[in-house]
Amino acid sequence: MAEHFKLLVPGATAAGSVDVTAPFDGAHIASIETGDSNAVEIALNNAHQLFTDKSQWLSAEQRIDVLEKAAHIMQSRFDELAVEAAREGGKPLPDSKVEVARAIDGMKNCVEVIRSEHGEEIPMGKNAASMNRLAFTTHEPIGVVVAVSAFNHPLNLAVHQVGPAIAAGCPVIIKPAEDTPLSCFRLIEILHQAGLPQAWCQGIVTTDHDAATQLVSDNRVGFFSFIGSARVGWMLRSKLAPGTRCALEHGGVAPVIVSHDADMDDTVALLSKAGFYHAGQVCVSVQRVYAEKSIARELAEKIADTGSKMKIGDPTSDDTEIGPLIRHAETDRVAEWVQDAVDKGAELIAGGEKISDSCYQATVLFNPPADATISKNEIFGPVICVYEYEDIDDAIEQANSLDVAFQAAVFSKNIDTCMHAFKQLDASAVMVNDHTAFRVDWMPFAGLKHSGHGVGGIPHTFRDMQIEKMMVIRSPSL
Repeated sequence: MAEHFKLLVPGATAAGSVDVTAPFDGAHIASIETGDSNAVEIALNNAHQLFTDKSQWLSAEQRIDVLEKAAHIMQSRFDELAVEAAREGGKPLPDSKVEVARAIDGMKNCVEVIRSEHGEEIPMGKNAASMNRLAFTTHEPIGVVVAVSAFNHPLNLAVHQVGPAIAAGCPVIIKPAEDTPLSCFRLIEILHQAGLPQAWCQGIVTTDHDAATQLVSDNRVGFFSFIGSARVGWMLRSKLAPGTRCALEHGGVAPVIVSHDADMDDTVALLSKAGFYHAGQVCVSVQRVYAEKSIARELAEKIADTGSKMKIGDPTSDDTEIGPLIRHAETDRVAEWVQDAVDKGAELIAGGEKISDSCYQATVLFNPPADATISKNEIFGPVICVYEYEDIDDAIEQANSLDVAFQAAVFSKNIDTCMHAFKQLDASAVMVNDHTAFRVDWMPFAGLKHSGHGVGGIPHTFRDMQIEKMMVIRSPSL
């Protein structure tokens, strides 16, 4: 029997419910209650009352205890969490297991940042104005955190938003993607089981866009965390109340430079995994590969061969390597973009066909023209484009030509080539002899240009969700 998830807003009444279905085969997984404008108001009021009454603030010891217990519970339910994430989001089970492991490690990282948090002394006594004074800083929570999350990593993204908020001492309200709310709600329930009072972390799937906008734009919100499309992210940022800080994480059209002296087998294995992983539905998936002309076709053909051997299908199977796209409309869109590129002159090396309403072949395109839709936009599908170049600076110019910039990569055995690419590429991170989708959860993770605002990564988010507060003591004894 399908499970039913309750609205996680103490004191609120559900306004309805939505069904959650598996993107692979449309199977009904669960239903989840939705909240309307009234529920949003109750959630905001719950959180705001907690924050404004400092006697209710959780001590560092209490926060550490909750996070440690939550990590332990997550470990004990590891397989359940992995299967649930795979079913609702479509990421193959082996990769969903990696996601759960990362999420557990992320909770432990939240404990580490609490333990290592400290203020600093501000120099005094350096001139007449600062004599007989001692100054130092401490940290306090910034206020109510509202988080809007994405579908593609339903558990780990929630950890990246909820975990730092709890660590910082902020009441948090999270609205997961409607396609994949179950992992997020499961995380909230685990936190409550670990001893977190219910109102400190609330979860809501809103009935409509107006209720979601109300949640984000309220003047009681101290910090807004968004992971999703640029179109929605920038729109919501424009509606924030004065004083609300924010971090936005959008997508990129990740560029890779491959020199003639790159290790071919190593490069092929890494690019294939990072381009086809989770059917390309990752914000830093390999999409645009600029390869030196002498090796470009060989590289494209070897990536195509690797992709053609990957098993596509049921994400809950242990041997599946590429799962479904999140919605049937996305499968159709990917097919349209690939056909547009072929119609405009791209060579289809492999793939290019829908396998079903939900799955698309691992596809490699060679030399799509600059005006093809796929050359200008994030495909968010299992498609890798290989472009040949003769001059590396021409390739870098093409790589930098879009209004997005996130992570990039360069493959070469020549340190000067790598350093040149690192310096010239528009990116917040450049991987050398590694793919664009590399990430550990404590490193800075930041989209530039239209790709985002602020810096992600658990320690960085933790700092963003706090204020630095200074005390200055004046004493004639100093």
